Amino acid sequence: MRGADYVIKRVAFALLTVFVAVTINFALFRLAPGSAISNLSRVPNATQETRAALRRQFGLDKSKGEQYVIYLGQLARGNLGVSYTNSQPVAGNVRTALGNTIPMVALGTLFAIVLGTLTGVIAAWRRGTRLEHATVTSALTFYAMPTHWLALMLVLIFSGTFPTGGRVDEFLIDPSWLRHLEDVLYHMTLPALTLGLVLYGEYTLIVRSAMLETLGEDYILTARAKGLRAWTIVRRHALRNALLPIVTLIALSLGYIVAGSILVETVFSWPGIGRAVYDAVNERDYPMLQGAFLVLTLSVVFFNLVADLLYFKLDPRITA
Repeated sequence: MRGADYVIKRVAFALLTVFVAVTINFALFRLAPGSAISNLSRVPNATQETRAALRRQFGLDKSKGEQYVIYLGQLARGNLGVSYTNSQPVAGNVRTALGNTIPMVALGTLFAIVLGTLTGVIAAWRRGTRLEHATVTSALTFYAMPTHWLALMLVLIFSGTFPTGGRVDEFLIDPSWLRHLEDVLYHMTLPALTLGLVLYGEYTLIVRSAMLETLGEDYILTARAKGLRAWTIVRRHALRNALLPIVTLIALSLGYIVAGSILVETVFSWPGIGRAVYDAVNERDYPMLQGAFLVLTLSVVFFNLVADLLYFKLDPRITA
């Protein structure tokens, strides 16, 4: 019964967080100076009649309260509105952008998990050695690097080896499915590597800390006394029992990395959700911003909820 109460409270808190975030999301962009209509002042043929027609078309002639009620009603039906920039449904724009972002983020996160777990285990097992010092120092260095600065450095270093902008080669005419996949992966290398290098330092430090705590337990000393091999102790005993913070970190980072990809996608001109947010800010595209930030909010809240439920599943002390 206590476990059910825990799950219900976490789900209710997540839903409340989403509602508050949606409300703030609606109000925030309308408090900012300028709008999609005011941008027409730079267009010579944008008459007052044109501006008034666009205000009516996008509902900007209504009060903020009416706009909010309409927005919630449309949101409940899964309608995120129409983009001011290309007059296309925001849901379709967001879906396309997410389809480009998720593979790149997944590749970078997978790289970070594998490298960070490996280096974290090595740093913990070889504690006090030069190998640990080199591993921890490199992890801290990459973890402290600004994401956009690291992206620019990779552009300078690998500009002649990997593409530094876009998602595909525009000069490929009617490529096969396999050739198209290779081209996308080729363009994805640098942005995914940027995210992976920034994240891997965090994984290294967390894995090292969890492993050091586990390696000090009595059952590890018993395993050593039995003469088990070092790798057997690490794989069968230490790493398995240190998975709780690692799994939680993976769940949390998956939510936040979607928002963190904004800088990476801007530097590499990757047509994902981050680049869509950047373009929407420049164009004062409120519906697109609301849709994109709703997705970012849902991703963070969802993966935080996943982390809470994983704690409930993996840590018996919660329901004890």
